[in-house]
This record gives sequence, structure tokens and C-alpha cells, in this order.
Amino acid sequence: MSNPIKKLLGQTAIYGLPSIVGRMLNFLMVPLYISKFKQTSDYGVVSELYAWVAFLVVFLTFGMETAFFRFLQNKKEDRNQVFNNSFLTVLLINVVFFITILIFSKPIADALLYSGHYEYIILLGAVICIDAISALPLAKLRSDEKALKFAGIQSTSIFVNIALNLILMLFFFDDNDPGMGVIFIFAANLFASLVKPLFLYKDFLHVKLKFDSRLAKEMVIYALPLMIGGLAGIVNETIDRILLVHLLYDGSDASLIAAKAEVGIYSACYKLAMLVTILIQAYRFAAEPFFFSQMRNEDKNQIYTKVMNYFVAVVCIVFLVVSLNVDFIKLFFIPNEAYWVGLKVVPILLLANVFLGVYFNQSIWYKLSNQTRFGAYIAIIGALITVLINVIFIPTYGYMASAWATMIVYAIQMVLSYVLGQKYYPIPYNVKKFFLYLGVAIALYFVTVFLNLEESSTSQFLVHNSIVVVYLAMIWLIEKPRFVRKED
Repeated sequence: MSNPIKKLLGQTAIYGLPSIVGRMLNFLMVPLYISKFKQTSDYGVVSELYAWVAFLVVFLTFGMETAFFRFLQNKKEDRNQVFNNSFLTVLLINVVFFITILIFSKPIADALLYSGHYEYIILLGAVICIDAISALPLAKLRSDEKALKFAGIQSTSIFVNIALNLILMLFFFDDNDPGMGVIFIFAANLFASLVKPLFLYKDFLHVKLKFDSRLAKEMVIYALPLMIGGLAGIVNETIDRILLVHLLYDGSDASLIAAKAEVGIYSACYKLAMLVTILIQAYRFAAEPFFFSQMRNEDKNQIYTKVMNYFVAVVCIVFLVVSLNVDFIKLFFIPNEAYWVGLKVVPILLLANVFLGVYFNQSIWYKLSNQTRFGAYIAIIGALITVLINVIFIPTYGYMASAWATMIVYAIQMVLSYVLGQKYYPIPYNVKKFFLYLGVAIALYFVTVFLNLEESSTSQFLVHNSIVVVYLAMIWLIEKPRFVRKED
């Protein structure tokens, strides 16, 4: 029998490659944007609007990707009918949404404090709908284990986006018209999104307008809590950019510019915490269908536990590598010193994403047991705490409040999921190992804070990365026996 964990690692590498490459290339776009947008507030415009994109994509896919994977495991259901139901549901929602955007683009732009720029709303609405409609055919590729085709489509879309960004921003951008730069970025994203349906046109053509109302009802009941939980989850991830603008804006043009500058600084520094996020995203593409495929495996709990051990080790390594080298990373990726004031959020956000990754691993318990309402409860609690902390503290502490809110909420969600999971669908996670890996990583980080070596010096680089090597050696010594045992 093939090793399921090796299979997961292999598929994570394939599914994650376009995500990793894409996120890294987008990461490399940050210096370009910073150099072209002379004012930090202009970069803040892009960041805030993309926060709305993240929120709406979750709503417009309606949790149907996970519902699709779950109902494929039910042998009494027709595979094609499961796909048709999922796709048609998402298609209907998006058609209604885009018509609404076209009709009300101007008042929406006014409400979002982008009066005179309704074209932003239309462009982003088109991007969101295309991505949401393409999500189910892409999910079908994942369920069919067509990882290479999936990776090829995603990679092509990413490279089109990057290429158009480079062409438009390097050769057509006018320093005196930063608003046109914003349009260039969104237009590049639109054309890149169109790549997906072009490659997937056969899947679109094979969709039959045959709707099983009984199956549809079951899928919606299953997916609705996931969608609500997803919306609440994206609140935790992106609402801070939106709240920074609206809570710091007092009605004057000067305050609006200052608020968007805060978003620009926060978002640029947030990018440095994206290495953990990239890892989680790559992992999620392969992990969700993998977890469901192990449902009938007698050793499934042992597999879930091992996966968690390895995952925690990897994300803690990334936390240390990035947080201990941020003074060097900033020189290459954030060359504008105006943004450096926000670098203190990076370790906080890295740790927050470690908690998020652990929470995602744990979330399999309520998906496998059809108790998705608990996912919604946990996410809603997190969203309420996120909004509460941001609303209370942003007016005083700005984006620092947002960073701490993110970490606190992800930690609370992680703990809640563990406690509920052990009650309703117990998986014997190695909690001691989690605290060991995480505790040592945090302790080593504070050792470097205490040493307070000169920024960007050779001694700082050598000492910090020697600490990383020590941590890697500890992980290897603990996990090595597990890798060499035949039954693993």
C-alpha cells in the first residue's frame, strides 16, 4: 500500500507550486508598486480594495468546493450530478451579483469612499465572479487528482497577471496619475482570471442544466455553515484594512489620505508574513481532498496526527527564518524606508498564521463528522472579537491593533477547535510536541531580541541563522525516527 503521507506531500508540492510561485511573484511586485506609487496612500487603495475581493470570493463560492468534495464520497450520489449542482449554484449566485454591481457601481463606489472611481468596482466585480465560477471546475481537477493540469492552469494565470503588471506599470504608468496605476493592476488581474475559463471550457460545455433539488438542498445545508464560517474567517484576515480606512477617516481629505497610508504601510509589511500564508495555501489545496479520502482508513487518526506534527514543525521553521531575517529581507522587498516603521507587525502576524495553520488542520473534525455548524460558530466568534478589538483600539494604536487582533483571534479559534474536536470527533493530537516546537521557536526569537545586535550587520545574520540551524537540528533529531520507519 502506498504511503498516504508521502502522497499528501507530493500533491501539496504540485498543487502548491503555482500558489507558491504566484505568491512569491506577487511578493516581488511589492517593490515595483512601492517605487511607482510615490505616496503610501496609493498602495493603500490597492490593498483595501483587494481586501473586499477576498471577502466576496468566499461569499460567491458559497462553500461549494468543500461540499463538492464531501458529497463525492457518498457512493449513492452521481458524480456528475454533484458537480452540476455545485457549479449551477455558484453560477446563479454570481450572475445575480454581477448584474447588481453593474447597476449600482456608482453608489457602491461612494459608500466605499471611492467617489469618481466606479470603474474600480466594475473591474473587481468581474474578477471576483470569474474566479468564483472557475473554482468548481478547478476543484473537479483536484478531485480527479489531475494535479499537473491544475498547476498548469493556475501557473498560466499567474504569469499572465505578472507579465501584464510589468508591462503596464513599467511602460505605461504615469507618475502624475496614480489612479491609472490602480486600474492597470485590476485590469491585469481580470485578464489573468480569464485564463482559467479558457482552459476549462470543456468542463463548462459539459455542464448540464439538470438540477437535483433533493441533492441541492443537502449540499446547501452542508455548505451554508462553511460559507458563513468562511465569511467570518475572511473578516479575521482582511477586515482590518477596511476598518483602518473607515475608523481613521474623519470626513476630511487629509484624514482619508492618512488612513490609506496606514493601510499601505500595514499591507506592505504584512507581505513579509506571507511565507507562512503561502505554505498554508499550498497545503490546503492538497490536504482537504486528502483528509476526506482517508475517511475509511482504519489508521486515519494516526495519519491526521502525524500530518499535524510535521505541519507544526514546518510552519515554526518558517516563523523563525522570516522573523530572524526581517532586517535583511526588507532591504530587497521593501526598499522604501517610509514603510519600515511597520515592520514590528511581522513577527506578530507570522505567529498568527502559525495558529491559523494549526486551526485549519484541526477543522477536519467538523467537516468529516458533518458538523460544519461548529466551523461557523468558531469563525463567527473570531470575527466578533476581531471587529471588537479593531474598533476599540485602531483609533489609538492604528495597524498595531490590527496585528495583535489577528494573532489573538487565531489563537482563540485554534483552542476552541481543539476543545470542541476532542469532545465531538476526538483525534489524538500530540499537544506536548506542539507546545515544544512552538515554545522553543518563540523563546529563540526573544533570545535574538534580547541580544539586540546591530541591524543588517554580518554578526546579526550569522547569529540569527545559527539559531535557525539549531532549531532545525532539534526538529530533525525528534522527527528522524518517524521518517525512517517503514510503516510511515
